[in-house]
Amino acid sequence: MNELLGVEARNAALVELEGTGWAPVEGRDAIRKTFVFKNFVQAFGWMAQVALWAEKLNHHPEWSNVYRTVEVVLSTHDANGLTELDVRLARKMDSLMP
Repeated sequence: MNELLGVEARNAALVELEGTGWAPVEGRDAIRKTFVFKNFVQAFGWMAQVALWAEKLNHHPEWSNVYRTVEVVLSTHDANGLTELDVRLARKMDSLMP
């Protein structure tokens, strides 16, 4: 599962994920999204839920939190780019939004 996405799979995943607000990171084989919540507690609660899934998948995001905003970047470091793990975690993050 740590193999880079092929061209067709990558393009299909990007089309799907761009529809929910994910975007490619310029100069890097990665995707990013900004999640905005009602307040800090909701943002932090969402991060805790995502952390549990990240552990299950053994795939951890690059993220930062400032008050009610969480910035996320996904890329599989040992593959040096996008893999199915990134797509799965992005979908899970979207599904956990309140």
